[in-house]
Amino acid sequence: MNLSHLPLRVAIGAYVLNSGLSKVGIAETAAGELHGMAAGAIPPLRGIRPGVFATALAGAEIALGAALLVPVVPSALAGLGLVGFSGGLIRLYWATPGMREPGGPRPTQQGSGLAKDVWLLGAGLTLVLDDLLGRAAGTGRPWGRTIRCRLRRR
Repeated sequence: MNLSHLPLRVAIGAYVLNSGLSKVGIAETAAGELHGMAAGAIPPLRGIRPGVFATALAGAEIALGAALLVPVVPSALAGLGLVGFSGGLIRLYWATPGMREPGGPRPTQQGSGLAKDVWLLGAGLTLVLDDLLGRAAGTGRPWGRTIRCRLRRR
């Protein structure tokens, strides 16, 4: 892990881990609300029971938060998890009626809470790109030399 990734990974990892832990054992009504919102944006989720969905979501958030906090997990891998997770949140924002102004991406007052999660996508992409570009620059990582040699030949 690159030391410069530490503040980003700790801040987001702690936030996501806490979010997952807060969903462990939630009431059926809260699970139903979570499931209803997600199923409205992603129709295949309708076939999953609300309690099962909430448990799976809690587990995914706990796993992602832990992956971001544990320094042995490569930044590119943790970033890919964050990109996938944030993609689901952005899909939820985009597909849920009333979250956006008509005809555009700007959030309504109701949608501001979800729209702000776009920062998770930016953070995930930053972790992935910085890790991959660091490897390509030949920072002692296995395949960086190959790419550098190819660039010199041109």
